[in-house]
Amino acid sequence: MKNWKELYDAKKMTSDEAVQLIKSGDKVVFQHDVGEPEELVRAMVRNAKNYKNVEISHMFSLGPGDYCKEEYKENFHPNMWFVSGQTRKAVNTWGDYTSFFFHELPELMRQEIIKVDVVLINVSKPDKLGYVSTGVSGDYTVQAIKSAKTVIAQVNEHVPFTYGDVVFPLMEYADAIVEYDEPLPTIPASKIGPVEEEIGKYCASLIEDGATLQLGIGSIPDAVCAQLKNKKHLGLHSEMLGDGAMQLYYEGVIDNTEKAFDKDVMVANFVMGTQELYEFCDHNHAVKVMPVDYVNDPTIIMNCSKMIAINGALGCDLYGQVASDAMPGLQFSGVGGQVDFIRGAAMARDGKGKGIIAMPSMTVKKDGTKISKITATLAEGQPVTDSRNDTEFVVTEYGIANLWGLSNADRARALIDIAHPDFRPQLKEDMERMFHQKY
Repeated sequence: MKNWKELYDAKKMTSDEAVQLIKSGDKVVFQHDVGEPEELVRAMVRNAKNYKNVEISHMFSLGPGDYCKEEYKENFHPNMWFVSGQTRKAVNTWGDYTSFFFHELPELMRQEIIKVDVVLINVSKPDKLGYVSTGVSGDYTVQAIKSAKTVIAQVNEHVPFTYGDVVFPLMEYADAIVEYDEPLPTIPASKIGPVEEEIGKYCASLIEDGATLQLGIGSIPDAVCAQLKNKKHLGLHSEMLGDGAMQLYYEGVIDNTEKAFDKDVMVANFVMGTQELYEFCDHNHAVKVMPVDYVNDPTIIMNCSKMIAINGALGCDLYGQVASDAMPGLQFSGVGGQVDFIRGAAMARDGKGKGIIAMPSMTVKKDGTKISKITATLAEGQPVTDSRNDTEFVVTEYGIANLWGLSNADRARALIDIAHPDFRPQLKEDMERMFHQKY
């Protein structure tokens, strides 16, 4: 863009000046995940007295979430698309939650069903032509920039310059520019215990050479990656790019050479992990960060080679219904892209896709009470994330249940076989009562 530097300088201001562009009643969207522009958010909270009923929306966040404190109840109204620890109390008391399939979010913005008055973004330093990158997130961020009436950009040297649809000419969109350098939040490597290690082994046994992977964050995805050292020519088409995939790339396991499209490139809609991961992604043509309506579109996923989607769950019942995001009366996290990938893998055109729900067989409460994650039915009032028709493979440390094409009774038998042994006797009784057949 001609004279972009002059425009850039003209729009530079402090963070406190920039957030004056936010007005009472506005719908404010934050860039996703580790891309949240924390200085702009801090400035917004510092100036809370200037606002009434500003609606705040975003998905996962690693920021402090001060706008969710009850003292700001009259100033900010959280209406989240995914719930994190710091936003959970507000969402489940005086705030709100909006549910959708992740891949639908950009279209909801385009149609203004979800309105974006102001978007706060965190971008790399501009290149010589004035182009910047949103770096660690494409997801809904790309469309939010296009849809917003007002774009406030934090220009931050710690944001990696990644390629894909996240690169754009800053001065065509930005209304205010705040230069503020601060490191992105990092996620340390997960601890892999014996339970996660067994789950990782079972999941790895379902992954063929040349498969395309979708992996999340946490001990189970990391445990899966640890078991893939001997695989060949894996590819990545994933909602998230994390350290596990980076290590497999360094080891030559992920080389993306047998992908049906986006060959030789790891594709994700956001990046989250260690500082090493962010440095790996910077100016790396082997990484492409794309919007969620591309990455998570089931009709795109279904065309990936041997697509493997691995996701977690809060619990699963004997029908195969999976609850991953909420408990009765409590929004715990969010649907995110789980159903997008489970369905896309199940629809695989090559007939080799696999949707996997991987979870420990039980959980232990703070008081020491053991709870089976496989139950006769989900709790009354608990929302279903994956319908029984969506659930194909369920993996625990005790094995693999392949539910595809099974009757209700056979589904129950397969799930009981991978439940924790302490709970199997009761589950067998439940199964016989529910389906009128012997175990």
